[in-house]
Parts: sequence; structure tokens; C-alpha cells
Amino acid sequence: MFHEEIVATPTKVAVMASVEKLFDLTGRRALVTGASRGIGFAIAQALSAHGAAVAVTGRKPDTLGAAAEQLRGGGADVRSCVCNQGDPDAIQRLFEHLDGQSYSPDVVVINAATNPVMGPLVDIELDAWRKILDVNLTGAFLTARTAIRRMMPLKRGSLIFIASIAGIDPFPGLGAYSASKAGLLGLMRSLAKELGPSGIRANALAPGLVETRFAAALFQDKQAYDSIMAHTPLRRHGQPTDIAGAAVFLASDAAAYVTGQTLVVDGGGRL
Repeated sequence: MFHEEIVATPTKVAVMASVEKLFDLTGRRALVTGASRGIGFAIAQALSAHGAAVAVTGRKPDTLGAAAEQLRGGGADVRSCVCNQGDPDAIQRLFEHLDGQSYSPDVVVINAATNPVMGPLVDIELDAWRKILDVNLTGAFLTARTAIRRMMPLKRGSLIFIASIAGIDPFPGLGAYSASKAGLLGLMRSLAKELGPSGIRANALAPGLVETRFAAALFQDKQAYDSIMAHTPLRRHGQPTDIAGAAVFLASDAAAYVTGQTLVVDGGGRL
């Protein structure tokens, strides 16, 4: 066995610096929806740590304010705005608020989502179906469309939709949520084709089971949890930070030639 000593030659140092530069988001302006906690908050933290300014949204002023203060405490250049992604008027007000601060996002992470019910699709109430679609799909479309109109003059931008593996392989009891996330992936691919000539990229992340308040019901169902873990090669569930690194990649120049793609982050569960 031979041991090769790794020497930091000038060439290797230059290559390392060049690679690091690919992930440098200095000068970028990001918007992360649904960022009061969980995956959205972790993504906002990671984007900021790589140099981006961040704008974060959430439905509740108290939890959003606490998240913004925590981000500022970590050195982030952050602004926040209360916004319910299921309300078209609220989305419009969000962008008018950012416009008033001369803040035009060129990285937009559409993470806000809801799932108020579990059970068979045949039993779902129409109001619940509408709420899920209004937030997860229609709201995502309106957020993306409004952001795109501001990205086009820049001739650059990265749209990142937080979907789910349920949008690829529907999860029992989550039929409406699965349908909304499948629609989100279709929306992403359509936008990628339309926006490519404008220099705007659109991609999606499809997380597996991640430890968040949003996914609490799956953690409380031991049979469902054990079944998921049995089919996960890494034999663990995800943490919000597992998704954040993938978001930094898609936001950065490291993914400059990546568009229309769904990056599955699920510990290998779909192998």
C-alpha cells in the first residue's frame, strides 16, 4: 500500500479557489417563501452563508420575525414580509414591498406549502382540495410569475421549487398533496423550456422524509416511518440542512448549465 501525500501546490490551490467561487452567491438577492422554520429557514441560512442577501416570508408575524432576527444574528442581510402564498393579493403586496426597497430577487426559492388533511382522496372535502392547490400550485405559479417579470430585465435568475418525492410517487393518504407537487414539477419543466432563452433557470428539489413540524404526522405514525426507513439505504431521515446544500447548488453558478431538472434528496429511497 502506498500513501500519497497531498501537497497544496499553487495549481491545486487555484483549482480549489475556482470551485469555491462557483458556489459564491455574493451580490445575489434571494427570496425564500415559507422560511419561518424547517426547510425554508435552513435554505435562507445557507444562501446567506454563501453571500446572498435574503428576503423571507411566512404567514405568522411572530414566528417570521423570530426567524429574521435569528438570521440577522448570524450576519445575514435579511428582510422579511408576512405573506400567505394562497392569497394572490398577498403575493402582489410582497413584491410591491420588495420593489419599494429596490430589492429584485434573482434567486427565488418557492417553499411555502400546506397539507391540512390526510386520508383517501375520495373522502377529501372540496375546500381542503382547493386550499392545497391554491397554496402549493397556484400560489407557487403566481409567485414564480411575478418574480420572473422582474428577472427578465436582468437576463438571469434561478427559480427553485421545493417539491417532494410524493410528486413523483404518490404517498398513501396524501393524494391531494401528491397531486399538487406533481403539478409543481410540471410547472417547473414548462417554465424551464420557456425561460431558457431569457437566461432564467428553473429546477426543483424533491425531498424525502425530513424532520420538520410539517412532516410531524409521518414521524408519529411508527408503521409508516419504519416502512420509509426500511426502503432508505442511508437508514435515516433527512434534516433541513440536507436540503439546504442542494438549494445552494441550484442557486449558484455551479448549476449554470442545469435547468428543468428534479434533484431528489431522499437518502436513496427511490433507488
